[in-house]
Amino acid sequence: MKTISENRCFGGVQGVYSHASETTRTDMTFGLFLPEGAEDGPVPLLWYLSGLTCTHENAMVKAGAQRWAAEAGIALIFPDTSPRGEAVANDEAYDLGQGAGFYVNATEGPWARHYKMWDYVTDELPDLVFRAFPLEEGLQAITGHSMGGHGALTIAMSLPGRFSSVSAFSPICNPMASDWGRKQFTAYLGADESTWAPHDASALMRKRGFDGPVLIDQGTSDQFIDLLKPEALAAAMTERRQGGTFRMQKGYDHSYFFVSSFIEDHISFHVDALRG
Repeated sequence: MKTISENRCFGGVQGVYSHASETTRTDMTFGLFLPEGAEDGPVPLLWYLSGLTCTHENAMVKAGAQRWAAEAGIALIFPDTSPRGEAVANDEAYDLGQGAGFYVNATEGPWARHYKMWDYVTDELPDLVFRAFPLEEGLQAITGHSMGGHGALTIAMSLPGRFSSVSAFSPICNPMASDWGRKQFTAYLGADESTWAPHDASALMRKRGFDGPVLIDQGTSDQFIDLLKPEALAAAMTERRQGGTFRMQKGYDHSYFFVSSFIEDHISFHVDALRG
């Protein structure tokens, strides 16, 4: 692992690191914020998964999460959204290829060689950071925005017991019924839709639900709301009688102005769950 940068931030350290990934067969970069308390011992960890076109840097720079994480004494991790590099398959469209890994393990060419983001985020990266940094493996929570909200929800529901809580900002809620999903799943996973269901938050909510608190924030003026399909997830939560909160925030769009407006709420939500 290489240190790209480390900056003092709200009493803690905002670092950026890279490593050679065996999972994606590329170099991968991630951001990690450690609060001041990490100098004395392991601290809880909140995962933040970013959306389409993003790198590790977008939320790290724009969300304003470090201030609230520092006050709460928790760490934040910001993984990249896909493998990258000249040898990595890509597409001219912004919503497929590099920057659009969709947190799945691709099985179809030309994507299958490098696009293993599910295994990277759920297995390789956790193994690396829990060995290298003072983080408490038994105290994890997860959140994300847009494509990252989709990833946060599907990962949390698929790995019961790992995360104390899950939240999402304007998540892709029903990708099997949306152009933000059907296009990418066909490319990465193939035409057999039975392989898609484990990566659809609404389908997973009906089948499994989540064994902890859930918080969803969606802007009513989100320019992509028809692609996100929040009504599908809200209906699935209601049908399952899932404990949680689904908030429609009047006038907010899809941008990081929306995320930064409610990031304090989300961190407080996760801190309450982490503390039990």
